[in-house]
Amino acid sequence: MALDPNIIGALAPVAVVGVIGWVVTTWLRVKHGYPLENSWGKPMLPAKNNEMVERIKLLAQENAQLRAEVGSVKDRLQVLERIATDPGKRLASEIDALSTKALN
Repeated sequence: MALDPNIIGALAPVAVVGVIGWVVTTWLRVKHGYPLENSWGKPMLPAKNNEMVERIKLLAQENAQLRAEVGSVKDRLQVLERIATDPGKRLASEIDALSTKALN
């Protein structure tokens, strides 16, 4: 029993589009750092070596430093926002209270 050429002609573009979609999806995953998956849907992670472990440690340290810096910048920004939005009388009274506190 032979397959009808019309059916083969209709299914061929679907197969080609499917393969192209798979290639594009895999390329996007690699480009954006997502792990590839095997045929069972489990991630295929690269083997770790000493260089990668050291690089991860350095990146973790840098991340912690940057988080601390962002936290201090947020605190300073909150103070500046409070100064910019407070009425002048209240700000002046707080500054006077601090200066008299420093003198005592």
